[in-house]
Amino acid sequence: MAEILQLLASPVHRFEGRPADGPAPAPPGELVDELQIRAGLGIVGDRYFGKSAHREASVTVIAAESLPPGADLTHVRRNILLSGVAVDELVGHTLTLDSGAGPVRLAVHRPANPCAWMDVTIGPGARRHLRGRGGVRCTPLDDGVLRVGPVTVTIDGPTHTRGA
Repeated sequence: MAEILQLLASPVHRFEGRPADGPAPAPPGELVDELQIRAGLGIVGDRYFGKSAHREASVTVIAAESLPPGADLTHVRRNILLSGVAVDELVGHTLTLDSGAGPVRLAVHRPANPCAWMDVTIGPGARRHLRGRGGVRCTPLDDGVLRVGPVTVTIDGPTHTRGA
């Protein structure tokens, strides 16, 4: 069974400078029980909401199964931490999630490659471990709500390609 384990809406960018210097403190309310999604715009309250440069990457999803053993789940840095779905295989597909408030379709455009910050936030070696399985970057196709907890998953496609 699939489950949304964690949801993140980050109003500010916390990862600037060198990873060795550490991230800025997390703002209150960054981890939430519910996300408001807007078609083509992203997550309400997230720093990338409505930014044209991030339209194809406004929602990020990662599979919990991709994380290294013992990973600190509070610092995954993806908007949706999902269990039970191999999201890295979905580039070019449409991922539909329904956590009880109606379906939200996400067009999966490209991989979300891990960066050096992963070694700081998740743990040493996380960046290397997550190569090829760091999650995906998506555009929401529907307005809707996603909540932490059990989720119905549908995968369609491939229905689009990157740059289409």
